[in-house]
Amino acid sequence: MSFPPAQPAPADPRLPRRKVVVIGTGFVGAASALEALAAGLQVTLLDPEPAGGAHAASYGNAGWLSSHSVIPPSEPGIWKKVPGYLLDPLGPLAIRWSHLPFAAGWLTRYMAAGWTAQRVEKTAFALRTLLRDAPALHQAQAAAAGVGHLIEHRGLLHVYLSRAAFAAESMAWGIRARTGVQWRELEGPALRALEPSLHPRYQFGVVVDEAGRCCNPGAYAAALVAHAQALGAEWVTGRATGFRIEAGRLRAVRTADGEIACDAAVIAAGARSRALAALAGDKVPLATERGYHVVIDTPEVVPHFALMASDCKAIASPTETGLRIAGQVEIAALDAAPDWRRADILRDLLLSIFPGLPRDVPPARLHYWLGRRPSMPDGLPCIGLARGSADIVHAFGHGHVGLGASARTGRLVAQLLTGRPPDIALEPFSPQRFG
Repeated sequence: MSFPPAQPAPADPRLPRRKVVVIGTGFVGAASALEALAAGLQVTLLDPEPAGGAHAASYGNAGWLSSHSVIPPSEPGIWKKVPGYLLDPLGPLAIRWSHLPFAAGWLTRYMAAGWTAQRVEKTAFALRTLLRDAPALHQAQAAAAGVGHLIEHRGLLHVYLSRAAFAAESMAWGIRARTGVQWRELEGPALRALEPSLHPRYQFGVVVDEAGRCCNPGAYAAALVAHAQALGAEWVTGRATGFRIEAGRLRAVRTADGEIACDAAVIAAGARSRALAALAGDKVPLATERGYHVVIDTPEVVPHFALMASDCKAIASPTETGLRIAGQVEIAALDAAPDWRRADILRDLLLSIFPGLPRDVPPARLHYWLGRRPSMPDGLPCIGLARGSADIVHAFGHGHVGLGASARTGRLVAQLLTGRPPDIALEPFSPQRFG
């Protein structure tokens, strides 16, 4: 079935307020709901699970508000590493053999997206428009929801074994610089003075002062949704199964328990958005990048900064619930069983980064988690109107920048719903860019 190109429905103050169903209550869905309410729309939140729970990617991410995370996962020459990803099930990026037939097309696009430095830079400039002011937007959003203490604008730290190890990433940092990112460099004693808990093998560091972090992502997501409800959003427990579209206009969102009458909808269902997008007229190559985390509660060491350890590609972050390390990418089916050996690796990395932690942390103080990143192969989310109806907005596929980009995405969603010009150019994020 083919659909004509979507055009935004114009806002008309003489008409009744639009009734919008926001499908999904992660960070993107919550921000979209709050911005839609601020624009005067009626909002229904639809999700089968409570907001901020351990089932959601919003619960277990690293908490980075990294306005400088503009480099897509793919990079020049990555095709040479794919055999290793297939052969090492416990590597930092692994592909389960059983899922390879389903992931082959996504992987092809993934490699193509980072084939040249020019392609990476084009993606970086687009992502920068989404992320540039992420900490400030989240500070305002959290304060309005009464949880301003959950957002810190302290900066983020990248640590390297040496200046040479940092120089090996010169392409990425050079692109960041051209998008406007600035940083401070610290070496040897200066790095040790800033973060004395680090293992001495780290001799070089970079601080990005403009960045920030969230101290409790799950609690933050829950608070945003609770705030939306306090402002008048209705909650419906259920899973969206489709849409009733008549002559290009949305009439209802379908669920297993019946229809929810509405005249607009937002698809923000994270890793489960692909099927809904297809029903709205857009076939998108959304895949699941599964990630793990480990939390040590009541840690003996609490670093001053949230930091990325370059030698293991993992993020360690102090949170309200303990010291968290997050990372690993596993390309596998959405509902495939976890491989907790990957979490064991993260635990050992955390102990290695901070030698002040005991080698024999009691199991009762260790908490493992698996989450599912909704990822597009080119590293750019889908934000825009659906082909099948201009009343449906896509807002998913944020991959590794879902938390940081969510506040800006929510504003863009509200602008699309009300026919206002978007704050930034949306062409790079078009759901139709894949043909």
